[in-house]
Amino acid sequence: MFENLQDRLGSILNGLTGRGALSEADVSAALREVRRALLEADVALDVVRAFTDRVREKAVGAEVLKSIKPGQMVVKLVHDELIEMLGGEGIGVDLHAAAPVVIMMVGLQGSGKTTTSAKIAHRLMTRDKKKVLMASLDTRRPAAQEQLRQLGVQGSIDTLPVIAGQSPTDIAARAVQAARLGGHDVVILDTAGRTHIDEPLMAEMADIKKKSNPHEILLVADSLTGQDAVNLARNFDERVGITGLVLTRMDGDGRGGAALSMRAVTGKPIKLIGVGERMGELEEFHPRRIADRILGMGDIVSLVERAAENIDAEKAAAMAAKMAKGKFDLNDLADQLRQMQKMGGMGGIMSMMPGMGGMKDKMASAGLNDSLFGRQIAIIGSMTKAERANPDMLKHSRKKRIAAGSGTDASDINKLLKMHRQMADMMKMMGGKGKGGMMKQMMGGLAGKMGLGGLGGGMGGMPDLANMDPKQLEALQKQAEAAGLGKPGGGMPGLGGGLPGGLPGLGGGKLPGLGGGFPGLPGLPKKK
Repeated sequence: MFENLQDRLGSILNGLTGRGALSEADVSAALREVRRALLEADVALDVVRAFTDRVREKAVGAEVLKSIKPGQMVVKLVHDELIEMLGGEGIGVDLHAAAPVVIMMVGLQGSGKTTTSAKIAHRLMTRDKKKVLMASLDTRRPAAQEQLRQLGVQGSIDTLPVIAGQSPTDIAARAVQAARLGGHDVVILDTAGRTHIDEPLMAEMADIKKKSNPHEILLVADSLTGQDAVNLARNFDERVGITGLVLTRMDGDGRGGAALSMRAVTGKPIKLIGVGERMGELEEFHPRRIADRILGMGDIVSLVERAAENIDAEKAAAMAAKMAKGKFDLNDLADQLRQMQKMGGMGGIMSMMPGMGGMKDKMASAGLNDSLFGRQIAIIGSMTKAERANPDMLKHSRKKRIAAGSGTDASDINKLLKMHRQMADMMKMMGGKGKGGMMKQMMGGLAGKMGLGGLGGGMGGMPDLANMDPKQLEALQKQAEAAGLGKPGGGMPGLGGGLPGGLPGLGGGKLPGLGGGFPGLPGLPKKK
């Protein structure tokens, strides 16, 4: 998501921050590159022009050019304008209305309306504890109503029974009535689409709107359609009157031009973005966090939220207690890998960490992609209970059996065992007498953010790195170095020295609130 733009803007703005003083010519040259980067990202021309004009107006003022760090001031201006372009504050789906709240989904065929309807219903049920009814109004596309019913079965969501021959407006009226009688809080109407905008479609949408009186009309648009999505949003807004946008397939779009343009052109907020195929892979759109991500500043808040959603609090507490005693077997390693998979895999986590965007390419070139997690979990799954608890008993004949069972070879098993050994050694060192403080610091930030203040028995009252001042962080860094961690190029055992500055979060607070990242990251490439 936004990878191309992130790479281009990152290199342009890094060039500015490296200089002591800036002239107007420097700012103009940088903004010319910013303009080109935005156009290449498929952002609408008038949006790009307005964006660069606003930044230039503020950037060439004496305040910026004479400030102590003019390059950083320009970065701040670009950041602030990006947030403004994306809509300022994030706006979620509005449910403040008399039940049942009607949400009408509109958009072209193939944009992902039906799947998105089920994702929103699942989100409202699991996060907001709402009782939701879904109804398919698509009587034209073959099996459209059956598709929604199947998605309802998968997610345990109520769906309106299908009555053959009913018109979309009749189905809408029946859905609202059924929701009222069934005590549902929300009813989601999945309307029909077309391959392109036409008059019959718009007339049908207007009739459904009149009949069901929706509180929210969400336009679902495929982010990969680029500028066509902007025209689509404009047309639907003029004819039907949309209240917000949902962008699908954001995970597959490296450019992100549609997201940057649609909010600016229509003035309607982007409420949700689809970041994957699974039911839970739908995120709220937060302009500030997205701007941070585009400019390589990471997105710690979203990462912590994702961790809180996916990490089992009881398991995390048990794991921390085990680690504090210096114990770490292959079952624990498998749990760590599964948690990372749930959180979006290595790439997903790295993209949210400040200054870590560039690591993804290095990891990919070293063969460290998310399929590695699957192989490692398969290897551990092919072991017996005794072998997982005591990896030292794995000799040649056992490795041969495990390799056959997991579809891997002996070298894969040896790499996994080596990684586990390094991590187990680290846990022993950090859980040992006199060095328990390091373990507390490591687990502290994430535990604090997730409301696990008393994590791991005797580990209550752990500090949160987000609230530590630079002197405390410096002291923590020295403590890390004394323990043999955090030295430049040293990295964590199990991270293979691939992170300059060692532990993220111990090097000047790069990772506030994550307390040094995730014990259990599989080996990153070694420096050559």
